[in-house]
Amino acid sequence: MQPFGYQRASEPQAAIEILAGDPGAVFIAGGTELLNWMKDGILSPRQLVDINRLPLAAIEAGPRELRIGALARMSDVAAHPAVRRGYRAISEALEASASPQLRNMASMGGNLLQRTRCPYFRAETALPCNKRSPGSGCAARHGENRGHALFGWSDACVAAHPSDVAVALAMLDATVLLRGPRGERTVPVGELYCLPGASPERDTVLEHGELIVQIAVPAAPGAERSRYLKVRERASYEFALVSAAAAVDLDRGAATIRGARVALGGVAPRPWRLPAAEERLRGAPLRSESLRDAVEAAFSEARPLRHNGFKIELAKRAAVRALALAAGESVP
Repeated sequence: MQPFGYQRASEPQAAIEILAGDPGAVFIAGGTELLNWMKDGILSPRQLVDINRLPLAAIEAGPRELRIGALARMSDVAAHPAVRRGYRAISEALEASASPQLRNMASMGGNLLQRTRCPYFRAETALPCNKRSPGSGCAARHGENRGHALFGWSDACVAAHPSDVAVALAMLDATVLLRGPRGERTVPVGELYCLPGASPERDTVLEHGELIVQIAVPAAPGAERSRYLKVRERASYEFALVSAAAAVDLDRGAATIRGARVALGGVAPRPWRLPAAEERLRGAPLRSESLRDAVEAAFSEARPLRHNGFKIELAKRAAVRALALAAGESVP
């Protein structure tokens, strides 16, 4: 780890101005990811700007949306009564993340800004990885890629994004409020992440000096019964092989689906919505065959790699199961 400077900021604009004036500065909140990057040599900032004192930790539930401050701790959000009552998938995704100790430290904004767990990116010795060393290649493309992407990858990078709660937030059409040197802008969570194109080293659309201020989640139909399902190698403290978040709005009298939302994790460089499945489910009868057929149709663009073809069936089953759980009753 290289030497670095340290400053505390007491209000958002001051923090933004410090970063805007120093290309080698980065924000630090919980530090559960940033400190790992520094120890592993992935990032060597000249200066850390501590933002923990910024007034960005509120959790507010109104009739139209849930607002979560970027500095709210994951454990606080997961346990908040309004989240548990009205946005179940968010609470479940957070409780499936990391360990209790890390959830007590990690901020919501920091969780969204996690970087891939690809072993070539995290390797102690230099290996070809365009995210870590642009132009060096992607060792995972034809190497060990069991945990890598099915959707949205390119020859430049096949990594998958690791956040659990980002999948639930994207499924619920959440947005993030960004504030930076050029003012504020709002970005849907699903569009916060960059697909690997000409610049695979770039993970998000954030510019240098931009700060996640708040996450807003609309009170969508079915959000209170939404569910998150995570499939992993072991029961705790493990990243998803695949995950699925779903919400279903039912016409219970007619036993039909008014609308559905479903997103996958562990299968793409960003949370991956399944719009083809959502379209097929609109107006469909609440039957297991309807769920399976709709999910099957959404996988026509899946492109498995050499070692991760098994994730296609795994992801399909996770999506169907999440939808069935979100329906809130046994599906015939």
